[in-house]
Amino acid sequence: MLDKIIHYSIKHKLVIGFFTLVLIAWGSYSLTQLPIDAVPDITNNQVQVITQAPTLGAQEVEQFITAPIELALSNIANVIEKRSISRSGISVITIVFKDNVDVYWARQQVGEKLKEAEAQIPKGLGEPTLAPITTGLGEIYHYVIHTKPGFEGKYSPTDLRTIQDWIVRRQLLGTPGVADVASFGGYLKQYEIALDPDKLRSYDLSIGEVFAALKKNNQNTGGAYIDKKPNAWFIRSEGLVGSLEDIGKIVVKNTSTGIPVLVRDIASIGFGYANRFGAMTYNNEGEVVGAIVLMLKGENSNAVVNRVKERIAQIQKNLPEGLEIDTFLDRSKLVGRAIGTVEKNLIEGAVIVIVVLVLFLGNLRAGLVVASVIPLAMLFAVSLMHVFGVSGNLMSLGAIDFGLIVDGAVIIVEATMH
Repeated sequence: MLDKIIHYSIKHKLVIGFFTLVLIAWGSYSLTQLPIDAVPDITNNQVQVITQAPTLGAQEVEQFITAPIELALSNIANVIEKRSISRSGISVITIVFKDNVDVYWARQQVGEKLKEAEAQIPKGLGEPTLAPITTGLGEIYHYVIHTKPGFEGKYSPTDLRTIQDWIVRRQLLGTPGVADVASFGGYLKQYEIALDPDKLRSYDLSIGEVFAALKKNNQNTGGAYIDKKPNAWFIRSEGLVGSLEDIGKIVVKNTSTGIPVLVRDIASIGFGYANRFGAMTYNNEGEVVGAIVLMLKGENSNAVVNRVKERIAQIQKNLPEGLEIDTFLDRSKLVGRAIGTVEKNLIEGAVIVIVVLVLFLGNLRAGLVVASVIPLAMLFAVSLMHVFGVSGNLMSLGAIDFGLIVDGAVIIVEATMH
């Protein structure tokens, strides 16, 4: 069989040359499409369910949230293992699937089962959600938003967090390859109503009645239309709260004399912030706000980082005066250094092998023929890496041994020459 292949190759040089050109073209195209990263991503195929329950302790989280969800997820197919963490205020359940399972199919199965679990969780304790489709190496870009010199007192930590959540984050989420943007630092802005217990008692009101009044008076409703031929007048009522004054004007109840009791009569209203467990500072210059950009699983980290940089540059132009975005972790720099190391080693190794071949074979033509196996083998390897979704990184490219690649070619050339 091997003799036939050799004889065929010798007699049909044009055919072999054509297939060589096809290999070069295929390999060159695959090289431009190959995902590049610093290290291989070995995260298993998993789906995470996260439930926030700020009012519950660890034991209640396990009893009322984690246990019902785990029970609902118990009969999903192709699951390797399930593990969970129940802590004060949060429940995290990780479902690990077999490697050949499509992650979107897995998320669909988990999402369907969560509907059953939600019915078992007491109302108001927490709503389970799926974590972003990312991996342990998904943190590709970190940045901070801070004030420029001269604008230190213009923006509070609450203002910075609001700008991050409502301006920067929303624009970054539309970037191809970005799974999520996780914000941290600053204060999360809230509308706060501080009830006065004495006034509640004087008006014979309960906290439940205040909650019900706030809920009923914070919505828009429709009322069909009035037909006034040739026109039709559509009816709608606007009741959404738009300011602190709107909250204060909400009617909680009417007294026996018909006088309305407003929210501002029984409470003080103002802006507040959610409880936080830490803060973020920058170069000893005070509080700032930051975020982590998470990459979608399976994407090319180098390409996604470049898209994020372009979007950040556009966002920077539209930020309020006195603010700027600074990057403090950029995966593309790590990828560049890792791939630079691989390229340097590969080039040095190839040159050494070619020189040694020419010297020991004693024939320049034979040495170059054997050396041509190196780029052809590399192009073929890159093509198959692209087909099977293997990224080019320090492990997959740095482990190439040119001595092993040219062994077969050396034996054949020596046998031909002698």
